[in-house]
Amino acid sequence: MNNNLLKQEALELLKSLIAIPSFSKEEEQTATCIENYLQQKGVTSYRTGNNVYAVAGDIDLTKPTLLLNSHHDTVKPNPQYTKDPFTPIIENEKLYGLGANDAGGPLVALIATFLHFHANGIPGWNLVLAATAEEEISGSGGVEALLKDPLFIQQTKGCFTKEHLHANTCAIVGEPTLLSMAVAERGLLVLDAIATGKAGHAAREEGDNSIYHALNAIQWFQEYEFENRSVLLGPVKMSVTVIETENKAHNVVPATCRFVVDVRVNERYTFEEIITTIQSELPTSITIQPRSTRLRSSMIDLEHPLVKAGLTNKLAYYGSPTTSDKALIPFPALKLGPGNSARSHSADEWIGVDEIKNGIDCYCALIDQLASK
Repeated sequence: MNNNLLKQEALELLKSLIAIPSFSKEEEQTATCIENYLQQKGVTSYRTGNNVYAVAGDIDLTKPTLLLNSHHDTVKPNPQYTKDPFTPIIENEKLYGLGANDAGGPLVALIATFLHFHANGIPGWNLVLAATAEEEISGSGGVEALLKDPLFIQQTKGCFTKEHLHANTCAIVGEPTLLSMAVAERGLLVLDAIATGKAGHAAREEGDNSIYHALNAIQWFQEYEFENRSVLLGPVKMSVTVIETENKAHNVVPATCRFVVDVRVNERYTFEEIITTIQSELPTSITIQPRSTRLRSSMIDLEHPLVKAGLTNKLAYYGSPTTSDKALIPFPALKLGPGNSARSHSADEWIGVDEIKNGIDCYCALIDQLASK
């Protein structure tokens, strides 16, 4: 297949996607756009919810499978936009528009890569493409739901299930990484904390002020250091991001004070270990409740064939401080793609035209190297 044509079509597809609002849980039209494009290219595609997927040829369960995954939902536009976020514009070889960088560029580059290998095949490997929803909100209706969907399991012959998972089966998660390999990724643990005291009248020095209990706990979160650091991800990082009381009267000592803790976890700890440590260190006046334990830290071994293929191709690797769908994929996954994470969610978001083209070349070279092992 003509890769120069695929590169031009990838750019046009991204323009089409930018022009369609696709906020998380509202991705119906971009899903349809991707479906239509794949069908125009002669690829049979399937859809569950707003997740679109395709399989290259017949699945052979004796072979490992490579999943190419990226998302087509976006955040809402930053209020500081000076350009229309839904009008794709190319200026100075930069394509502007909401979602151009995160993760439209990686997505269309992966779609082009899939089309290349759909036509030519990958010796020794199965190939599956998944353009998924709800990544920006870590929603349950995205890649996590797709991997459990009965139709998807049927169409892929269960190659991603525990019963049939090949030892080398893996994924490339398309996100803007400047084409460096994010082999590790911090987990995200959000804790809702409640400090409990006793209500009273402020003027009469009554009660037990829950805010003071909260402040002591917040100081602990600020100062505590978990012992196990990660070479790739550094230490566990805890940040208190919200604090409030239900009391609105200035003269009432509040009985409860609520605060939220954002915990970024390295691969050296499980969420359960983090929670147990926090509970053991805080006084009984503080209770904590995790909102979710889904977005766990992850790491793909540097000896995995996919990473070794990248190293052979002289791709750099690092540990990512941000969380993506990599956290929800229950087998080894590598986060990699064109674009720059620093541009994500920014006003006047953009990606370079050459970045998309280079992304396609990078993905294809990586897979060629993987297949040569």
